[in-house]
Amino acid sequence: MKRRQFIKRVAQATAALSATSAVSAQRVLGANERVRVGLIGCGGRGMFDAKLMREAPNVEFAAVCDLYPPHLARAKEWAGPAAKQFKNFRRLLEQKDIDAVLIATPDHWHAIPTVDACRAGKDVYVEKPLGHNIKEGRAMVEAARRHNRVVQMGAQQRSAPHYAEVARIIQSGELGQVHFARIWNYVNMYPDGIGRATDSDPPEGVDWDMYLGPAPYVPFNKNRFIGTYRWFWDYGGGLVTDFGIHRFDSMRQIMKLDAPVSVTASGGRYGLSDGAETPDMVQVTYEYPGFILGYEASMLNAHGAGGRTPGKKYYQARGNEDRPHGEAYYGTNGTLIVDRLGFEIYPELSNASGPGAAGREQRSDGLRMQRKEASAEDATALHVKNFIDCVRSRKKPAADVEIGHHSTIVAHLGNIAYRSGHKIRWDAPKEQIVDDAEASKLLARQARKPWDLI
Repeated sequence: MKRRQFIKRVAQATAALSATSAVSAQRVLGANERVRVGLIGCGGRGMFDAKLMREAPNVEFAAVCDLYPPHLARAKEWAGPAAKQFKNFRRLLEQKDIDAVLIATPDHWHAIPTVDACRAGKDVYVEKPLGHNIKEGRAMVEAARRHNRVVQMGAQQRSAPHYAEVARIIQSGELGQVHFARIWNYVNMYPDGIGRATDSDPPEGVDWDMYLGPAPYVPFNKNRFIGTYRWFWDYGGGLVTDFGIHRFDSMRQIMKLDAPVSVTASGGRYGLSDGAETPDMVQVTYEYPGFILGYEASMLNAHGAGGRTPGKKYYQARGNEDRPHGEAYYGTNGTLIVDRLGFEIYPELSNASGPGAAGREQRSDGLRMQRKEASAEDATALHVKNFIDCVRSRKKPAADVEIGHHSTIVAHLGNIAYRSGHKIRWDAPKEQIVDDAEASKLLARQARKPWDLI
């Protein structure tokens, strides 16, 4: 297709979406009315979310969309004979009988379908991270508000009861004063990582130019496609925007914090012999008023931390001692460690420690708080149900788009500090980096035409 024809079709599609929006936005669902959903992005995560969403009462997947033919065929078979199938998400958004969309595309394709869906009068459940960059995230928030849409980010820990209990424990003061937390995401991909691949032709039926969308044009390479795209800056942000963002969101919920005032980072691509770009080891320090957050991501070791309760399940643990993912909140009364499958409290001893402690009067009651542990399950089913409930009630969902945006900012700032090598000072109200023109360039990117829409 010639470039002029392509741009013309984009313009025509935008006009069609505007017309669709006027019709779709007028429909108000009753409490028991069927919610018709379109799936955009039919890979592993998209199908996982969709299957759970369809378990909610009166939910139907009326359309599916993917540019990879095997994924599209699988989704169509699952959705049923009445479901429509599309390779272009704009065709799906033109369907007037669709109430909401589930977007589980690669990260660089979250923003444009979300904004267009809002314009078309559809509610949106979009996987994390909210946008590929901070500018995209803000555009998504503005679109949701302008068109009065329910937009939920797939940060399912917001719907987890045990995270709500952790927030209660810390905010009530039971853990004492908390001025430091540590978050870690550890995997071991040593030595080959994602491997190396030569450029080639795309798989049959794949529109590679469409896949790249707003990202710069490069020849097809399988490592930039399904499963491993997150390790390239054009499409994702490595472990920081993949695993990290869930825990940044939980930290914000638990500590009731908004944005850091400064960010520093160090790391590199140290040990993996592959063709990826994002760091295989990175450490980020976030400074908040009266609070420090340390974040670590490793692709060279999967231990993360020790300290386990016998018989208890831990998120993605493989051995008997490792805790590859988690958050630790260090209070004056104890340490609380939490992941997707539960939490534990390790009390501090009543007696003080450190220089000068021996000369002080010591308490003798043993511990400053009780040892405690609780087990839990992944909360994705609760999270997608919360979205469907809000589609009907028009209430804000648990991980409303604004919440998702601010949590995604934390991840992006870590990557900006790493990529620039600078200490970032952040002006949260203006969403600007202070006095650093070089780092500020990473707040957005010049999207490739004709996808330079945000």
